[in-house]
Amino acid sequence: MRERRTTILFLIIIVLIVSIMLLLNIYVSRIPKNSPSTTGNTAGNLNNNGLFCEDEGIVYFSNAYDNGSLYSMNADETNIIKIADVQIQYLNAAGKYLYYYQASSSARSGLGAVRSMSGVYRATKSGGKMTCFNSDPSGIVSLVGNYVYYQHYDTKNGMTLYKQNIDRSGETEIAKQVINPASSQDGIIYFNGVEKDHNLYALNTADDSMTLVLEYSLWNPVVQGDYIYFMDVGNQYRLCRYQLSTGQIQVLTEDRIDFFNVTDSLIYYQVSSPVSPALKRMNLDGSGAEVVDEGIFENINITSNYVYYNEFDNPVPVFKTPVNGSVSVTTFDAAQNAVLLNQ
Repeated sequence: MRERRTTILFLIIIVLIVSIMLLLNIYVSRIPKNSPSTTGNTAGNLNNNGLFCEDEGIVYFSNAYDNGSLYSMNADETNIIKIADVQIQYLNAAGKYLYYYQASSSARSGLGAVRSMSGVYRATKSGGKMTCFNSDPSGIVSLVGNYVYYQHYDTKNGMTLYKQNIDRSGETEIAKQVINPASSQDGIIYFNGVEKDHNLYALNTADDSMTLVLEYSLWNPVVQGDYIYFMDVGNQYRLCRYQLSTGQIQVLTEDRIDFFNVTDSLIYYQVSSPVSPALKRMNLDGSGAEVVDEGIFENINITSNYVYYNEFDNPVPVFKTPVNGSVSVTTFDAAQNAVLLNQ
């Protein structure tokens, strides 16, 4: 009788231990929820391939000196660390995780080296626990609240908009049209039409409903506070801004532009000109325009300290200038030096 009780007690203890371990595993592996207003990166960065992303004082970036591999550093470019041997774009960061598009992976061995498919991924900020959301070709990836929105491509439907919960559940096709999910604020994604028109629309991520905001032909809207900055399609892609509260449109420059990015106080933009192309900057209201660098540049990515960019179709060298204060263009030597130290 005593032996039977001992056996039953032992089995109960085993069941309790297993149950506790399972619960702990579920708790540890669960993905904490974000605030509904969370945005994983700025629209300006994502529209410029999302090569840099800053969160809680740490900058995560695609190191062009190392085939676009994933690195991190402090905002002042100290403590540069290689995270993974994966070529990344459209970086997003929130909580403990990074979300991004992996264009390719390295076959090398060593720190973070993997042999995995391209696609939309989630990983810890240290590069661990890489999890694939979708292995199909994708365009812009944008974290909004607790969902990852991404431009999904397949040969049957072309480019459409998908979303997936940050825990990788609930993959859903939102729209059978080309939608850029880069620009979001307070759970609303602002985008321009592509197929039927170039008007400004809003996608409410609470229920994925869409509404017309402005009947005007525009491109690459960037929402910031009460304003949406955009390229004016009908007027040689000049830069304008639309005030949400008043409905007024203000022309910021008559220059034809190729790319732009917005900070809290300045706009950096690439002027398209056969005679005098240049990277320029101006105040948010269009005043104080000045040349940053003469030439044709792309990938204008901005952190709290620096503006990073490179010559068109030449990933390196990467140039930089302080975000605020006087223009002082130098090269991103810290990133190159970090690669040399790892060799």
